Amino acid sequence: MNIYITRHGQTDLNKAHLMQGRTDAPLNAHGRQQAAEAAQQVKGIHFDAVYSSPLQRAVDTASIISGWDKRDIITDERIIEVDFGRYEKKKYTALGLEMWSFWLLPTVFKEPATVESIAHMKERAHSFLDDLSKKDYQNVLISCHGGIMRVLCGILGHKKHELMWNPKPKNCEIREFTL
Repeated sequence: MNIYITRHGQTDLNKAHLMQGRTDAPLNAHGRQQAAEAAQQVKGIHFDAVYSSPLQRAVDTASIISGWDKRDIITDERIIEVDFGRYEKKKYTALGLEMWSFWLLPTVFKEPATVESIAHMKERAHSFLDDLSKKDYQNVLISCHGGIMRVLCGILGHKKHELMWNPKPKNCEIREFTL
């Protein structure tokens, strides 16, 4: 099975350099353009299934890239973004040492109180990928978010600690794996 994983297009919260986890911010015009450009990268690929986080920015990105109607996209809570707790909508530059350290080196520093753990993210990602592996698909598009994408890519890429933390996934960057 060929898996194409993408991070959603830009939102106004991304543009303002604010932590955006579970906040359901829509794509901005630039984010829609990014998705349209990403669609050109996979032009000609027939997707047997398109999965998305339930957050609108990911669903819209999935629809634009795949050409699928939003109603046909399979949403799955397990590929929603990290719960940033009290850090939600905080400026990147105002996160404080504890959160900054964790987000930079999650295998070294423990998550701050109220922030979802890497262990929980891995549990969600493994559950999703285990279920996906039981399907008879040739090509699958997954539209999600920067945090959970790092875990999904780490598992699929057989990386140490099951994380592909760096380089950070860019908006509408598409990474390809075989499951």
